[in-house]
Amino acid sequence: MNDQPTTYWGYAKIEELLDLQHGLSTDEKTLANEEVLFITIHQIDELWFKLILRELVTARDLFAAPVVPDDAMGEAVRGLTRVTEILGHLSSHFALMETLTTRDYLAFRGKLYPASGFQSAQLREVEILLGLEMKDRISLGSETYLQALLNHDGSESPASLRVRARLEDTPTLLAAVTGWLHRTPIEGSSPGDPGDAEIVLDFIDRYSRASEAEAHSLGQRAASFALTEADKVRLGERYTKEAAGARRHLMADDVEEAGGDTERRDYTRRVRAALLFIESYRELPLLTWPRAILDAIVALEQAFVIFRQRHARMVERVIGNRTGTGGSAGVAYLDKTALEYRIFRDIWATRTLLIRKDAQPDLKNAASYGFKAGTPDTPDR
Repeated sequence: MNDQPTTYWGYAKIEELLDLQHGLSTDEKTLANEEVLFITIHQIDELWFKLILRELVTARDLFAAPVVPDDAMGEAVRGLTRVTEILGHLSSHFALMETLTTRDYLAFRGKLYPASGFQSAQLREVEILLGLEMKDRISLGSETYLQALLNHDGSESPASLRVRARLEDTPTLLAAVTGWLHRTPIEGSSPGDPGDAEIVLDFIDRYSRASEAEAHSLGQRAASFALTEADKVRLGERYTKEAAGARRHLMADDVEEAGGDTERRDYTRRVRAALLFIESYRELPLLTWPRAILDAIVALEQAFVIFRQRHARMVERVIGNRTGTGGSAGVAYLDKTALEYRIFRDIWATRTLLIRKDAQPDLKNAASYGFKAGTPDTPDR
């Protein structure tokens, strides 16, 4: 504790903060209001990114632990929810940017070359920490995103060093959450328990059969409203294909087809089964926090996608389809990132697999999840 009296401006370093909006000039008074607005918004964005990184690291470290205590999950949900709210604030900044007319921005845009928002090291850190892989990144051109962060002479910059350090900071949130899901007890069985693989396969089979029956019923209902015989056939095939796709996804056939080994397939299979188990039986007391975690992750990634989409629309509104100052395709590049930069794909895919509560297979070993009276042992997560 500091025993000396402090002030608001001293504690928050207000004077130092207010002296950072002059850009390439030595005197902020020489800049137009529009340029100061542009600089200020980006500086605020970077402060938000700093807070996002802190929250994501805390959540990642929690799920990376061998056992995640139930009473710690509330803190994780709160942190992930905070990140979602911050992303909402970041998206709202684009409305302020849209107060710039095209000519307002063009008046100082020339100063930026070849700088680009693509060089925001902290935004790259957020993507890395979440779990975006190098192979999934969209290229700006011939250079990689790491090369774009170097100094003009090719030497390391503060931005490139920051991102390289983040690449070494493993696991990602995706990997940590995936590991936690893999340890989730399914119908009372955990990895390493006798017969666990058979229990998981039995759950997948029972749920898939229930899903197929549901799809058949829905397909018949949809076909009854079809206007032509061709539409009836089309609808029947669509619902049949949807049910078959659900079973294929749960069995992780795609992992095997992509060259994954048996161990990888079995690991993914159990993760996907755990996701479906948590979402389907979310009313069980011991699944309350796990399903809240999944909801928080979905909300977070949705907010990130909206942030990217909002960014693209702002850029299109202010400068159209011009080439970006850093050499990117501008709006086209931003739209592509919003479409393709998805990280928690299996969590989203579970939404497609869920069926009505009344159509779900009966749960086995429900007492393991606090469903009945008493104080059953807490499954090791």
